[in-house]
Amino acid sequence: MYLAVTTAAPATLPQALKEQGVPPSPPHTGGLLALIPGTAGLLTVAALGIALLLVLIIKVRLQPFVALLTVSIAVGLAAGLSVTELFGTVQKSDAVSLIETGMGGILGHVAIIIGLGTMLGAILEVSGGAEVLSARLLHLFGERRAPLAMGLTGLIFGIPVFFDVGIFVLAPIVYAAAKRSGKSILLYCMPLLAGLSMTHAFLPPHPGPVAAAGLFKVDLGWVILMGLVCGLPAVLAAWGYAAWIGKRLFVPVPQDMVEAAEEAKAAVTAGKATAGAPAHEKPVSLATVLTIIGTPLLLILLATFSSIALAPSPGRSVIEFFGHPFVALTLALLLSYYLLGIRRGWSRTSLERVSTASLKPVGNIILVVGAGGIFGAVLKGSGVATALSDTFHHVGLPVLVLAYLLSLVLRIAQGSATVAIVTTAGIVVPLVEGQGLSQAHLALIIMAISAGSIFASHVNDGGFWMVSKYFGISERDTLKSWTVLESVLSVAGFAVAALVSLVV
Repeated sequence: MYLAVTTAAPATLPQALKEQGVPPSPPHTGGLLALIPGTAGLLTVAALGIALLLVLIIKVRLQPFVALLTVSIAVGLAAGLSVTELFGTVQKSDAVSLIETGMGGILGHVAIIIGLGTMLGAILEVSGGAEVLSARLLHLFGERRAPLAMGLTGLIFGIPVFFDVGIFVLAPIVYAAAKRSGKSILLYCMPLLAGLSMTHAFLPPHPGPVAAAGLFKVDLGWVILMGLVCGLPAVLAAWGYAAWIGKRLFVPVPQDMVEAAEEAKAAVTAGKATAGAPAHEKPVSLATVLTIIGTPLLLILLATFSSIALAPSPGRSVIEFFGHPFVALTLALLLSYYLLGIRRGWSRTSLERVSTASLKPVGNIILVVGAGGIFGAVLKGSGVATALSDTFHHVGLPVLVLAYLLSLVLRIAQGSATVAIVTTAGIVVPLVEGQGLSQAHLALIIMAISAGSIFASHVNDGGFWMVSKYFGISERDTLKSWTVLESVLSVAGFAVAALVSLVV
């Protein structure tokens, strides 16, 4: 668990950096500061660094991890950091490498959670848990409320799986519901996408909120709680817009995608056979799916509130042990292995193969998050963070508003929600250090960053094209439906975070 926020006198920035393993910022004078000294030079370095990041990602099409690493090094050199401060030394010494500290500091927490969450989502996906969940919800709500059933499916199944995986697995169910009703596919896919997008942006174990929690040193229980508080009203607003646009914009079911979905389903079945899993299995029960998804969330929340409501005791230590994200997600994964795998005839070899295969796509995500940690460490160690902090405090904008606007601008400019979150967090963390803000308030700042990171998904976002192509929506209609839906989700989530911050 992270250290609790105390009421003692706030630590200075150098003290905070020392506690995090980041060396304090010395009075650097080299690099660009030789031409523009002081705060003006540091602000110029920050502005040029962000501009360079956007150019490298948008124009040069450089991979985001490489772009973030390049910009981090460039910002450090421009701010007068020495090679030793950036990279350490070849020989063993007391010199601390900002790059190694930044990378290791964030990934030591984030990589484990992303890995465990990814394997959990893969078992749920391959076992057919998503199909069972949506089928039961459709049966429960009936044909008339099928859009609501689709939204709830996206909301629940979106917790353990990534956004693109959720679309791949659940799209065939959307095709079937829209084809059966004869109505616009937007009525069914937009509520589903709203649920998937909300969980992806606001809730662990998804990379964005987990990375931000690691950078802000916020307990994941608070991130889950505030994610639900801000995300659920936001997704309700998005569902309202989905119902409105679905009745005014008719998009037929794409026949080619229906055929492709059938082929994909056959490929999944073949994949089960290759992995050693039975091709025909007993359907998973809805209670089993909800138990597996809900177990880690419940354990983490219990641990968070036990630290507030209970005095130190062996009982509280037990709750906090099982509620630590590492333990909670491991238990959920082992539970899924048994309930969805071994009990239904899977071999241990098939479980191992499915788990291993699921980890292959997350390498890019982990590296991008790590590079975001490097960027934040360089901003702190070079003194740029202090200059930004002082300047933004003088502007008078609340940190919550500033965090949202920075994330929003970065999202619109370069398209990636994860890059927007980790970059914004690296800039904002120094603004809140030493203020004595509670864990709850810091979690709300993370929600503001997360909300900004999903605003106005458009043509520079891979998610835009995924939605357009999977559901057969023209680019123009995707802008009218998906892009606006994401903006509604973003604005509503931020509005709730801002309101709650007034009383937390």
